[in-house]
Amino acid sequence: MFDIEKIRADFPILSRRIYDRPLVYLDSAATAQKPLCVIETVDRLHRELNANIHRGVHYLAEESTALYEAARETVRKFVGAECREEIVFTAGATAALNLVAYSLAELLIGAGDNVVVSEMEHHSNLVPWQIVCERRGARLRMLPFSDDGRLQVERLAELIDDRTRVVAVTQCSNVLGSRPDLRTVIDTAHAAGIPVVVDGCQGVAHGGVDVGELGCDFYAFSGHKLYGPTGTGVLYGRREWLEKLPPWQGGGDMVATVRFEKTTFAELPLKFEAGTANYIGAIGMAEGIRYVEALGMERIEQHEQALLRRATEALSDIGGLRIYGTTPDKAAIVSFNVEGVHPYDLGMILDKLGIAVRTGTHCAEPVMTHFGITGMCRASFALYNTEEEIDRLAEGVKRAVKMLR
Repeated sequence: MFDIEKIRADFPILSRRIYDRPLVYLDSAATAQKPLCVIETVDRLHRELNANIHRGVHYLAEESTALYEAARETVRKFVGAECREEIVFTAGATAALNLVAYSLAELLIGAGDNVVVSEMEHHSNLVPWQIVCERRGARLRMLPFSDDGRLQVERLAELIDDRTRVVAVTQCSNVLGSRPDLRTVIDTAHAAGIPVVVDGCQGVAHGGVDVGELGCDFYAFSGHKLYGPTGTGVLYGRREWLEKLPPWQGGGDMVATVRFEKTTFAELPLKFEAGTANYIGAIGMAEGIRYVEALGMERIEQHEQALLRRATEALSDIGGLRIYGTTPDKAAIVSFNVEGVHPYDLGMILDKLGIAVRTGTHCAEPVMTHFGITGMCRASFALYNTEEEIDRLAEGVKRAVKMLR
């Protein structure tokens, strides 16, 4: 059984009251709340085992290093990578995507080349490619989506040519909930010898991933959207690609030898982990992964889909309300606007009712441009949300619309 009350008891923040009302947290696409096991792991490490990794021979350093590398193995198994060398710890998905963008640009991208990025990308999988294209004299090409939120993957073949160097796409839109047909994207790109970079921030939390089965070349995600600490993330890269890429940052722990004449770099994955790593965060992230694995990704997805169906039905009954992203296989994310009501006003009233939703562009302004709007309200669901909270959301939106109109 998916014991929702027992699960909720694992998340201390859910017992809070906001404006003297029980908290309804519907902003997990921005950051998920942390279970007690993660909180206690991070606290214990700070209290009992705070020692820098890899460079010490004393007991605390060796124990800390062992836990850090065990966390890497937990991540490797969770995403289905072949070997530990393919798992690079980063400060988050943004850091991971910048790493791969800048390193690939140095290796592959030159004047007259192009990079294909989807229209529904989060800024972290768009802006780095814009920057490197501008610096290298390359062009950015857009793979569009239709009004229902479906990425038009069949148009990829007409966008790529012999000067296309990278295709970057999301596994799951953080605004629309859409899950593109990545198999078609990857097969089309690989047929032309082009590597594919996948933003997995939402996808890894909603349904998970097997990078070996997926076949992508790079895959990035954040720990804090997967019930782990903030400031943590992962870049998966095929070993053959990571061995070819130049390092993005230089410093300690990513070197083998350093001379004024020349520096040689450490073996994978340390070549891409310069400086003092967030080792406590990485260990905490692994604890969050173990938590969701214990519950079962399939059962979590079934629970979230039930919440999505209930929310879609309840919100669709509200006059003038439009839901953005209506593909049948979408993740548990509902972005919407109500005719004549500004999303910020709606979000503020919901807040006074104890309901936390996200308002604005959601770091995906091209999606707003597509629909000709300046922002949306977004309710995003997680394993700890309940049907009663969905009902409170719908009633709160109705009350807010009545007040604002």
